[in-house]
Order: sequence, then structure tokens, then C-alpha cells
Amino acid sequence: MAQPEKVSLLVIEDLHVDLPARSGRLQAVRGLSLAAAAGRTLAIVGESGSGKSITALSIMGLLPKGAQRRARRLTFDGIDLLAQTDRSMEDIRGNRIGMIFQDPTASFNPAYTIGEQLEEVHLRHCKKGRQDARKRAIDLLEQVGMPAPRERLAQYPFELSGGLRQRAMIAMALMCEPALVIADEPTTALDVTIQAQVLRVLRDLQRQMGLAVILITHDLGVVSAVADDVAVMYAGEIVEQSDVDALFASPQHPYTRGLLSCIPRIGSGQMGQRLPTIRGHVANLSRLPDGCVFAARCDMADDRCRKHPVELESVAPGHAVRCINAHLLEANTHA
Repeated sequence: MAQPEKVSLLVIEDLHVDLPARSGRLQAVRGLSLAAAAGRTLAIVGESGSGKSITALSIMGLLPKGAQRRARRLTFDGIDLLAQTDRSMEDIRGNRIGMIFQDPTASFNPAYTIGEQLEEVHLRHCKKGRQDARKRAIDLLEQVGMPAPRERLAQYPFELSGGLRQRAMIAMALMCEPALVIADEPTTALDVTIQAQVLRVLRDLQRQMGLAVILITHDLGVVSAVADDVAVMYAGEIVEQSDVDALFASPQHPYTRGLLSCIPRIGSGQMGQRLPTIRGHVANLSRLPDGCVFAARCDMADDRCRKHPVELESVAPGHAVRCINAHLLEANTHA
């Protein structure tokens, strides 16, 4: 089946985000550039503290108080998001851009029914009556696989299981037919079976509606199942970027390889053995090293890595990596 044409709906160039902290300002995101295309899923993957969620909050204009955001370009469907006021961003959020949060229990208001909260999104942005909003809510709950969707509208969030709450959260994100959906760790709190069901729902809806989806996750297993394109983040930077097939077939950064090696594999002979890990800790974002931020954890690091900044450079069409020793990894792969 032919891949959908890549149409850049969201474009980010040279994004920087600084956060206030007791130890000084944290450089949470540095020099990030990426694009999300209509009809495709871009996965942003990395450990906790890598800057994934801050990137998403930067797009949505939901950064915490005191945060500083700057970029050469941050546009959505031709709209300059850097130039928007808080009021104009309220018109974009939930309408043109939907967001699926990590914890639906915290995201839903426990004092209102599921139906009231879904309908409110439609009433706020689509300017139609409550009857239309209710019909849209029922249709979407049915699309996301919610059993007895009409009856679920009268239930409160605490009356639903974790999997059903997450389905309701997906429905809420889609109430106004957005062009872009950002899903921030949407399956973290779910067991494996329910996780697979929710991911299948999200993937099917993305294909049906031609959505651009940004999926934020630390799980490369999830990435392999649903993503088209991947950006691997470490300590606020993108260290590798490619389509999903190239990333899994030929990972070029030591960090990406480390993440892949940590995935348990059935039949690998690892029964009873300790799983591989990446040694050390994520770099301190308030005291970043002069050179590569991954050098302290990398077995291939040399003096050049530790002393000089490393740029994200192309190693193949559509495949870029931030590592001066990437050629040595490739040589070892084919040795």
C-alpha cells in the first residue's frame, strides 16, 4: 500500500525551552527541529527527563509558569504559534489540535459526567447545539470501541475502568475533528492487553481521519507498532531521527541502540539473566557538558565527544544522527 504523501502540518525549527529551578535554569529542550505530517504518526521517544512532554506542552502553549520558549519557527497549518495570545491559543487547543493526556483520571473532572465533559468541548469550539454535541459524543465513543456508548455518557469518570477512561479521553481529543493529535504516553497506566487495544483504536482513527499524530512514549515496542517516523530524544536534544523502518533496521546512535537492547525478546535465551541497561544517569540539564550530552554513558566516547558540541547530521536520506562515531557503529553492524 502506498504511503500517504508527507504534508508538513506542524513545523518546528530550533526550539529551545528553559525551565526555572533552584539550581538555575534547566535547558529542557535545545535546538529541536521536527515536522509532523498529515496522515502519519511521529513518535518522540526517550527516557523520562529527555524533554518529550515539554516539547508537547510547548506546541500547545501550556508550559509551566516561568518557562521560556523560543524558536526560529513554530507553525501549525500556516499559523505562527509563537505569535498567538493565550486567548487565541484557547481557540486552537481542543479544536484544531487535540491532546490525549497520560493520566485520564487526573484529566477528567470527577464532578461532571463523561457526556457533559465531551459535549462541553464541542459546544465551546464548534458553536453548535447540545443535541449535535451529544450525537457527536455518542458517535465517537462508539468509534473508540466504548460498549453501550449512550449509557456511558451519564457515568462519571471514576465509574469507568482505566481502559475505558482512556478511550473516552481519545474521544474528547477528537470531538472537533482536529488536524493534529498529540498523545502523551497514552497507554502507560494500562495493562498490556488493554494497551494494545487502545493503540489499535488510535491507529485506526488516525488512518480513517488522515490525522497527524505525535506520539510521546518511552516504549520502543509501542513505536514499532504504530509509528511512521521517529525522533529519539536524550537530555533535551534529538539524537536520532528517521522513518521507523530505518531506525529499527539500522540504529545509528549509541543511545538508540541502548534503548533497543533493553527490550525483552521472547526466545532470546535471556531467561534467568539480568536485562541489559544503559549505565549511568541522564545528564544534569542545569550543568550540561561542553560536548556530547551522552558521552558520560557511552562506551564509544572519546576526547572529541567530550570536548566539542555534536551536531545532528544526515547519514542517509531521511536519517540523521547526532554522533561523530556513528560510522563505527555501522561498520560493526556489517562486520
